[in-house]
Amino acid sequence: MPTTYPKCTPSELQGLLVLLNSHGGSQDLARLADDLDLEIDEILPAVEYSEVLQLLKVQDGRATLTDAGRKYLASSIRERKAILRDQLRRTTLFRTLMRALESSPTRSLTDEQLAQIISVTAASADDAVQTIVTWGRYVELFRYDSEQHIVVASPRAAAKPGGGARPPPPAAPPASPPTRTPSKSAGSTTEVESRASPVAVMGA
Repeated sequence: MPTTYPKCTPSELQGLLVLLNSHGGSQDLARLADDLDLEIDEILPAVEYSEVLQLLKVQDGRATLTDAGRKYLASSIRERKAILRDQLRRTTLFRTLMRALESSPTRSLTDEQLAQIISVTAASADDAVQTIVTWGRYVELFRYDSEQHIVVASPRAAAKPGGGARPPPPAAPPASPPTRTPSKSAGSTTEVESRASPVAVMGA
């Protein structure tokens, strides 16, 4: 997959894909820019990022939705994030970044470490940093701690498909024979609660 990281937000990418879909899934870039009342150069970052994520392809100045792009538009918000998360992890930079995060003992990277990774996998690192943090947070690959200035892998990024089930709760002890008048027990059987991991819903 090509590795370019133009400055583009999730909402800008989605808006472009929705507009393209309204044109039947294929349209000249100049016409798309005109519909948005923008210059063609102003929509190129969203076009390029969509192309990096293989959601559309461009040929002879005409953008066309790919199967992945059509699937994205037909999906729910949660499913769209999952599609973007999978596509991002196929890019050189995010693949390298997530390997570094997952191999770190603290599952975190400092600003300096993040910049170092970007510097060897992408041009214009200064512009790429904010874009990468924005997208990584949006698709829940990681979160950014602004106080400590570190990127931290999210539980979702660490989750393994088809993970093992939780152990069943312990069996209750057998009842005592009814030889005496039963008294109320001061204790209670321990219950194992199933806790769902919180999912941070972030706006674009």
